[in-house]
Amino acid sequence: MLLAKRFANAIFRRTDLGQTTPITHCFLYTPGLTHRFVFHPMELIRGLHNLRPRHRGCAITVGAFDGIHRGHQAVLAHLRDKAGELGVPSVVIVFEPLPREYLRPLEAPPRVTNFRERVEALAETGIDRLLVLRFDETMRTSSAQGFVQSIFVDALGARYIALGDDFRFGNRREGDFEYIRQLAETYGYEVQRTPTLELHGERVSSTRVRKVLELGDFCTAEKLLGRPFTMKGKVVYGRQLGRQIGTPTANIRINRIRSPLSGVYAVRVDGPGLVQAAGVANVGVRPTIEEGLTANLEVHLLGQQCELYGERLTVRFVSKLREEMKFDSLDALKAAISHDKQQALEVLAQQ
Repeated sequence: MLLAKRFANAIFRRTDLGQTTPITHCFLYTPGLTHRFVFHPMELIRGLHNLRPRHRGCAITVGAFDGIHRGHQAVLAHLRDKAGELGVPSVVIVFEPLPREYLRPLEAPPRVTNFRERVEALAETGIDRLLVLRFDETMRTSSAQGFVQSIFVDALGARYIALGDDFRFGNRREGDFEYIRQLAETYGYEVQRTPTLELHGERVSSTRVRKVLELGDFCTAEKLLGRPFTMKGKVVYGRQLGRQIGTPTANIRINRIRSPLSGVYAVRVDGPGLVQAAGVANVGVRPTIEEGLTANLEVHLLGQQCELYGERLTVRFVSKLREEMKFDSLDALKAAISHDKQQALEVLAQQ
């Protein structure tokens, strides 16, 4: 629980994006090119206390929206269309931390997207506003009726609510779609189930995305997400051990309690001065060097060296080479890394 609170506190106290901020641009991935795409701005609202009277009257949906996969995209397209019919803004509500992270952080499913990646992906969908609510004891113990009254009705003046069958809210998860539907006439909003999208006869879901990522099936992951799977983050100073053994790495903060990936991968990297640069990446806890709980992303660029500290990189995962392993010595680790680099070059040459 403390780990989840630390991540949430960092999100809610950040000042670089402000408390109510128009998100007007982000870096999008296109094979062979990273470019800036400008679109209709999405307003990011951090907490109920930042809502203003102008925010009342809207069409809303609420959920985890982890990954912003094609199922989510269908829901958001439906919400945009309905908001357009009603002439009101579209609003997505998410929680930080995610409820399962708050209750059992080390047992919660790993995130497909971290907070910033999720904000950028939501902005790409053309949604008007993103409301981020802190999930804490007050939220956890609130009744379903209190949640509907205080958030949907009083704070947002919702005119339309789109929800999935699996959404639960309120103390002991007493609220669901049927509960909200029963209150629709009382509070004067319209409510509808969100559409479900299937691919090859199976529902597109964040759980399914996590499963294929765990298997290293990035082709299926791309089909489910509607885009290649990437991780984005800032390069930070590490312990310089990679440099000491002849394989300098960019250490990237993935800002997740747990990672959906673990192992060694062939990757492509975009960032300042880098366009689809070939690389080999390790995602894990570096068992040969240190024992830890927090996953790290380390990327070694093949055939080039750049000064990347402080820069944000986008890492696209192409193929899994092997599982993360603990070696008996640094010499054994160096030999494995040498093999990884050669294998990554061969895999990437075929792409």
